[in-house]
Amino acid sequence: MKIYTKTGDTGDTGLYGGQRISKDAKRVEAFGTIDELNACIGFAESQIGDGEIGTILAGIQSELFDLGADLATPGAHRRAEGLRITSDLTASLEKMIDRFQEILPPMTHFILPGGAKGGAGLHLARTVCRRGERCVASLAKTESVNPEILRYLNRLSDFLFVLARVVNHRGGIPESIWRSQLERVKDEP
Repeated sequence: MKIYTKTGDTGDTGLYGGQRISKDAKRVEAFGTIDELNACIGFAESQIGDGEIGTILAGIQSELFDLGADLATPGAHRRAEGLRITSDLTASLEKMIDRFQEILPPMTHFILPGGAKGGAGLHLARTVCRRGERCVASLAKTESVNPEILRYLNRLSDFLFVLARVVNHRGGIPESIWRSQLERVKDEP
């Protein structure tokens, strides 16, 4: 199978089922951002080296492929139901958030993104996830979108934040807390 098809050389792409749309369409922007998120998660995982977290992130990457297929499948397509993100995936993220938060110190301040390479990578993935969520919200204003996608992405960004904290915590990397400009000025000599 060749990697290039030449079918997109004029600026359009195909949806599942054969419909062609412009590569700058909101739907393409949405599933393209999810693809970018998936790559960010893969990069972050390559920096972590924790088997448990690696297995979890590989599962999420597969779910993101499913989510991209959901976005790339028009609602009227005959096989659309089998490609939809379900509430079970969102509930699974919630359970993992709750489980991992139990091992973390409570948050008393906003924290700055960063830390170990893997933790910083997960913080970056979280911001791409939020952008993906905004793209899907924008798309949903004009076209039919599975509402579970927005719930899943909202929860996934929360999970990536918690997981970044876990990676830094396990690595013994202290969190940098945000201090307002006023607080920083008061501490100057």
